[in-house]
Amino acid sequence: MSTLEQRRQQGLKRLEAMLGAEQAQAVRHAWQEICPEFEQYVVEFLAGEIWCRPGLDQRTKSLVTIAALAALGRPRGLELNIRMALRNGATRQEIVETLLHLAPYAGFPAAWEGLAAARAVFDQVAEKGAE
Repeated sequence: MSTLEQRRQQGLKRLEAMLGAEQAQAVRHAWQEICPEFEQYVVEFLAGEIWCRPGLDQRTKSLVTIAALAALGRPRGLELNIRMALRNGATRQEIVETLLHLAPYAGFPAAWEGLAAARAVFDQVAEKGAE
């Protein structure tokens, strides 16, 4: 088992890989401003432990996370994780198919909201010219 500092370093590295250094720093800063403990839990536990587990590849973890967040109606997390999925190797079509597959299980409105979020992220990424 790794130490807390090792998990923090793994988490920081993972967030940067999934978001890019600038976006990771901006997101972490926003969390720190409102609740430093939240940022700490996300970096150490979520990114440093859960996202670093070897059982699933990063692309699969991203698609599972997108499905869960869309089903739960969590737009902020959904948008962030769609961005991360693109950096984790998921294609736009795989993200769309994940959200479409969700419709009979979580409801068509959840799928629709998810698809709208995906479209917004895709458009923003296209404007910047990179995924």
